[in-house]
Amino acid sequence: MFDPPVTKPMSSSEYSAVRDGAAGLIDLSSRGRILVSGSEAVMFLNGLITNDMKSLAVNAWMPAAFANVQGRLLAAVRIIHRADGFLIDTESETRDDVIKLVERFTFAGDFKVTDLSTEMALLSVQGAKAADFVRSVLGEDAANIERRGVVNTQFESAAVTVIRDTHTAEDGFDLFVEANAATKIRDTLTNAGATTFSEQTLETLRIEAGIPRYGIDMDESNVVTESNLDDAVSFTKGCYIGQEIIVRIKHRGHVAKKLAGVILDEATPAPRNSKIISNDEKEIGRVTSSTFSPRLNRAIALGFVKYDYLAPGTRIKVSSDVGSIDGEVSALPFVKGSWYEAP
Repeated sequence: MFDPPVTKPMSSSEYSAVRDGAAGLIDLSSRGRILVSGSEAVMFLNGLITNDMKSLAVNAWMPAAFANVQGRLLAAVRIIHRADGFLIDTESETRDDVIKLVERFTFAGDFKVTDLSTEMALLSVQGAKAADFVRSVLGEDAANIERRGVVNTQFESAAVTVIRDTHTAEDGFDLFVEANAATKIRDTLTNAGATTFSEQTLETLRIEAGIPRYGIDMDESNVVTESNLDDAVSFTKGCYIGQEIIVRIKHRGHVAKKLAGVILDEATPAPRNSKIISNDEKEIGRVTSSTFSPRLNRAIALGFVKYDYLAPGTRIKVSSDVGSIDGEVSALPFVKGSWYEAP
């Protein structure tokens, strides 16, 4: 049995607001927001990212990744095509790297890079009733947005870009808003009944949702497609950095290991980097993040598992310096919330 790790407590009321039919609000402004514009933006970006920029219409968004020449992951991003250019949203851990990757082309043609991370805030409403709260503050068009659509609207006199996406396996809306208006729109949403939730609560929700986090669950040691980022990759577009390796693995059939879920037989989360051991005592993977799942009433973990052991239900044990515990491999997400029920 594991000794309990030292972790910050999650709020059960915050968790319930998101998971049990209402909605929660979290400030994700620590992420990076970089605007790329200019007549040659599509050409340059298309050679850098794994998805097909040429297919991205105005007022649409898509996931993508930056890879190195070995096909290994440098950053996972969302690219939002606005009238003024392409807004790249990325995790805080990779903001500086993304800026460096794109800035080197600013002298090569009509290609401008602007870091908007301090000028623009990012608020996210997550939960089954997220659309109701967005409707009450930003109107019908924002609330009815499609999964890969973009709505540009206003809150009072501030510009707001809205996309529909999940960080929790619940329905969700991300609001990119001018920083000086963020407090007012946040207060308006909470006054309407949205519950503010913390990063600690988000950590539990995102692990239940099976969403990897850069620097914790994935990094430059991982090939892009090992990290369940297949929807961020176009296998038909032209040349981009890392394409040869990524396509070769696709044609080979599968990656050697892949990010998977593990459900433990007890309630105590597994320490990071715990070994995942098969029933025949082979080391088949490692834990990257773990939490107690209130919905499953057991501890769960994300981790990389060798391909031959990925079948859900495969019995394993998780072992570290503080002990071992039995469990089984699980399909992701662990919890299918309202995101999987919404249109």
